[in-house]
Amino acid sequence: MHRFGVARMTVRQAMDALVVEGLLERIPGRGTFVARPRRAASRLTSYTEEMARRGLLGESQTLLARREQAGPGVARALNVTEGDAVIHWRRLRRADGQPMCVEDAYLNEVLIPGFLQSGMPTSLYDALESRGLRPTWAEDSVNADVAGDEEAKLLEMETGGPVLRHSRRGLSGEKVVEVSRTVYRADRYTMWIQVGSEG
Repeated sequence: MHRFGVARMTVRQAMDALVVEGLLERIPGRGTFVARPRRAASRLTSYTEEMARRGLLGESQTLLARREQAGPGVARALNVTEGDAVIHWRRLRRADGQPMCVEDAYLNEVLIPGFLQSGMPTSLYDALESRGLRPTWAEDSVNADVAGDEEAKLLEMETGGPVLRHSRRGLSGEKVVEVSRTVYRADRYTMWIQVGSEG
């Protein structure tokens, strides 16, 4: 009240509003305190969105976009039968003009008919969202490795240099809509993961 020169009622109303928003919490008999941060999973973002959040301009160059038969690993991950038609989209992704990663995305053609014929979109997640299939959750794995010859050439680095391999199985509800394997330059990319516990 003294600091801001306002009435007691104004302070009470402001504190009530902050309690409703979850920024403050009232503990009976003790008082009002700053609330603990809410534990929420991070929203799945596209590469372009993620780079923008880091203050970088994300760009993509399509290296390959074709219909293929699902191999055993891709078929299992996409919940399709081996040999079923899938779309394979390989892109070189840049950030502020510098090679950041090479991404291979595999999509179930049955869920996205005409995808290859409609011209390749700028953002895969935007294209899936327009069909009501934007991933709402994902299973990810990350491991450290070294770059092979082709990857090193695309990423403009030495063969055998350090990379991060990121695999994702993206789901919209219970439908698997995307399986991707991405190779990042370890000297340019840091992966941020939100963790927490209930209660």
